Amino acid sequence: MKKLLNACFKVVKILVIAVCVLFVVYFWNLDMKLMGWLYKKVNVLFDRKEHDIQF
Repeated sequence: MKKLLNACFKVVKILVIAVCVLFVVYFWNLDMKLMGWLYKKVNVLFDRKEHDIQF
């Protein structure tokens, strides 16, 4: 019984930590800040390439 209780406590602890991390990401909009930074880096990379498309 004690092993089952410890296992349940560990699962609850992991879930609480996961919810806290997700809340921080949501609250400060960190996912969109990361995507904005990544978008700028990708644009710099692709703007340097030569384009061979002719319209």
